Amino acid sequence: MSEARQRLVEEAQRTIAAGSKSFRFASQIFDLPTRERSWLLYAWCRACDDVTDGQTLGHDAAIPADPAARLAFLREQTDAAFAGRATGLVPFDALAAVAAEVGIPAHLADDHLAGFARDAAGWSPANEQELLSYCYQVAGAVGVMMAHVIGVGPEERDTLDRAADLGIAFQLANIARDIVEDARVGRTYLPADWLAAAGLAGADLSDPTHRPALAEITQRLAVLAETYRRSSKIGAARLPFRSRWAVLSAAGIYGEVAARAVTLGARAWDKRISISKAEKFALVIEAFGEALWPPRNINREGLWTRSWTPSTARPRSPSAPPSIFPPAGHR
Repeated sequence: MSEARQRLVEEAQRTIAAGSKSFRFASQIFDLPTRERSWLLYAWCRACDDVTDGQTLGHDAAIPADPAARLAFLREQTDAAFAGRATGLVPFDALAAVAAEVGIPAHLADDHLAGFARDAAGWSPANEQELLSYCYQVAGAVGVMMAHVIGVGPEERDTLDRAADLGIAFQLANIARDIVEDARVGRTYLPADWLAAAGLAGADLSDPTHRPALAEITQRLAVLAETYRRSSKIGAARLPFRSRWAVLSAAGIYGEVAARAVTLGARAWDKRISISKAEKFALVIEAFGEALWPPRNINREGLWTRSWTPSTARPRSPSAPPSIFPPAGHR
């Protein structure tokens, strides 16, 4: 390993340790090359989220005053990464390294950034299909990129779609957990038709009086998440054992987040739902047993499925918001 790559890996490791304890916990199960590549990819994903939301390592989100400029910056630097040009910024140089090593298609990064473009525009879903398309963009596309990191080939279409399913399940769990927190910064990812049916059209979802109704919607989100999580296990079963175990561990941890939100009901937003290290360890042990046996086959018919045609070229305009992450090699 070159010294420059080693520095990127070390910085990416610090980023994931601070930004996602759950993903870092599960990533320890991967073999070393896959683990390091997953960290490199995560560094870029974390930066995209932080730049878009005006936050630091997933915390203290605040809608920025310059969302379009921030998005343009992400696209410009991501384009440079896929072109193999050094940016001097850890997240994008990390992306360049892992994309070159495993052949991540650039259109998957475009899919991911399209979700952040929706956020920058103040978008919210009209219906379930729009919700699922957004979940694919901000998390399912990352699942597909991770499948490439693990070694899934571009011809293995069903396995890649199952990887997208796991990302969708993760995002649905996140949305359930963060309904009130998102509402406080002016965002909702609950479909408008769901809200109308619950009598919450136009309501301030951060108002505690709405929590019983939100608890019912959360149950609907959890059922949907479980559908996609079950589908993803068919793809996971095709992976090498350590990767299969790691993926099933992550699926178990995020599945527990959704399940806990349902169990807590109207109290789900009293404080942020978290899974303790001991609980994560128990879920990892459970995933080990699950990884030893093939899952019951589940047909994907009726599930939301991404387009296999790369999106058309998008406009580029150079822009650079204030830096929120260190340059490559910075300690």
